[in-house]
Amino acid sequence: MLRYSLVLAVGLLAAGTASASWADKLFEEVSKDFGSVPRGPTLKHYFRVVNNTKDVVTISNVRPSCHVCTSAAALKMVLKPGEETSVLVQMDTTKFTGPKSVTVSVQFSSPSYEEVRLWVQANARNDFTVGPDTLTMGQVKRGSSPSAAVTVTFYGMPETKITEVKAESNYIQTEVKAAKVQGTEVAFELKASLRPDTPVGKWYSDVWLKTNNPSIPQIRVPLTVEVESALSVSPDLVALGPVKVNGENERRVVIRGAQPFKVTAIEGGDEEVIVKDSTDDAKQVHVLTVKIKPTKAGDVKRKIKVKTDLKEEGEVDFNVTATITP
Repeated sequence: MLRYSLVLAVGLLAAGTASASWADKLFEEVSKDFGSVPRGPTLKHYFRVVNNTKDVVTISNVRPSCHVCTSAAALKMVLKPGEETSVLVQMDTTKFTGPKSVTVSVQFSSPSYEEVRLWVQANARNDFTVGPDTLTMGQVKRGSSPSAAVTVTFYGMPETKITEVKAESNYIQTEVKAAKVQGTEVAFELKASLRPDTPVGKWYSDVWLKTNNPSIPQIRVPLTVEVESALSVSPDLVALGPVKVNGENERRVVIRGAQPFKVTAIEGGDEEVIVKDSTDDAKQVHVLTVKIKPTKAGDVKRKIKVKTDLKEEGEVDFNVTATITP
C-alpha cells in the first residue's frame, strides 16, 4: 500500500545486531536501493521515523558518508511520543558513475545516546534516460483518476525491451508501450494512473520496469501525488464580526468537489446564523452564503456541517464566528 514515505526498500542493511535498539525500532526501513538510474537526476528517499516510545526523542545529527554526492537531514529534530518525521536522503547522480553505496548515520541524544545507520545505493548510467525523471501527478481530489507519463530511452542498445512493469502499490495502474525505434535508439512510454479510491494524503511510491538487458535488469521510476479530500471548503473559518445587535453581515464560502454533487443538508445554523446554497443543481463548485442577523450581544460560534450526495467523504465542516456589540 501507499504510505507517508517512499515505499518498501528493495535491499536490506547487511549488518545487524542480535537485538534492535529503541532507536532502530523508530524506523520502518533502514535501506533503499534505487537500482539502475540515468545519470543526472537527484534521487530522493524519505526514511519515516515514528516516536513509538514514551519519551521525547531528539535527533542530534544526520551525517552521510559521502558529502559530495549525498545530503541528508531530519525534517524535524524533536519528537514527542506519537509524533513522526522523516530523514530525507538525496543522492546527486551527477557526482558519480556506476554503482555507489552511501551510509547515513542518524544520531540521537535523548532519551539516551544511540546511532542508527541508514543505507542508500544507486547505479548511475549514461546509456539510458527517463524524462521527465518522475511520474508527478500533483494535487488531485480523491475520487479522480489522474495520470502521468514518462519516456524511457535506451542508447546503443537496439535490442533492449521493457518486459514487465510493476507498481509498488495496488492503487497505481500502469501500462507501457513502444514509442520510438531509430537506429540504435529505442524508447518506451510508461503511463501510470491513480485509482479513484486512493486514500487522502501526500504519497511517494515507485514503479519498477524490468528489461531483457542483463546489464539493466530493472529501472525505478518514482511517483509522487497529493490526494486531497473529495470535498474542500474555503475558507474553513468565517469571521463575521463585529456586528451590532439587529445588524447584518454576510460572507461567501466555496465548496469544491472532485465531481459534480448536490448539497443535501446544511446543519448547525439557526435564526442568527443562516447558511444557504446558491443552487439545487449538481455542480462541482457550490457557493454558500453565510449571513448573521444577531438579536443580542455576545460572542457567536457555530460549526456548520454541509452534507452532500457524494458516497465517500460526502461531508465537510467550517466554523463561523462573530462578536456582537450592543
